[in-house]
Amino acid sequence: MKEAFPLIRLRGRGGWLEGRDGVVVSFFIHRDHTEVAPAIWRAIETYRRAIPAGSLNWYTSADGDMVPLDSAGWEHNRQEVIDCLGGGGRTAELRESPSETGGYQVEYYGRLLNSPFHDAPATALAFTFPTEYLLRHGAEHLRALAFELSRELPFNFGYASFAIVSTQGSWASGDWTQLEALLSRYLGMDVYSVGRASSVIGTHGLGPHWLTFLGQPLLGRLGGTEALRRALPFPEASLIPIDGDRLLITLGEEPSAIDTKDGVIPPQYLALGRMLKPFMFEYTGDIDGIQHDVNRWRRRLCP
Repeated sequence: MKEAFPLIRLRGRGGWLEGRDGVVVSFFIHRDHTEVAPAIWRAIETYRRAIPAGSLNWYTSADGDMVPLDSAGWEHNRQEVIDCLGGGGRTAELRESPSETGGYQVEYYGRLLNSPFHDAPATALAFTFPTEYLLRHGAEHLRALAFELSRELPFNFGYASFAIVSTQGSWASGDWTQLEALLSRYLGMDVYSVGRASSVIGTHGLGPHWLTFLGQPLLGRLGGTEALRRALPFPEASLIPIDGDRLLITLGEEPSAIDTKDGVIPPQYLALGRMLKPFMFEYTGDIDGIQHDVNRWRRRLCP
């Protein structure tokens, strides 16, 4: 690996690990979860086969308790994802640790587009990997795995990025002084809250990333594959069409933290950010007192 990734450990007031360095792979699907549930479950099974055995040990039960993820728990989560007869949304969370952020996690939020409880929902799915997985297997392996995870998903937008891996956006409970320093220095590092975004993202995007997945209607709004190909004439960028009028854009051989101390922002990130900027999601109002800064931060690579 050419990239020297920073070692990150964010701890909350009680000393619990709230965030750590790793890679997140997320997809936002502008469909009712009832339409995509079987494909969602197959993607989760693909992820489980790809990671070390025993990496997922716990899940969140319906009453919010952490429960050991044994064979009965796995079947419970399968039913939670694919049983669409009861109406309403669906949630599944599989974790490495019951109390702290681990490197391996799954978050799934199955939404109904006509839900009165969400402003602009989209069904969302996210997988995480510790940086050690990337270093052990290589970026090409991780890109191929992300591609396989996406294969059956009719996503509107998705991405894979170096990130502060956290549980349900718990990075916000960590040391803010350390977090702000990290965000200022590493422009390629993502912080995410998939559950919150799934309630409001609709058909918008979230900026340029190492792997950027585009589907309809967002791909059409950007002018389609040929318009993106003309906008990204960089040797580091590659565009791979995917069945179902979808596209994978790769902005480099491996994820990049984009360390500002190196003094150079890769131009392919800025070019894609320029195209995505008019179609990026923006928080409105004030959530946890930080959303104004989050909106500005999300546009850090969108000139």
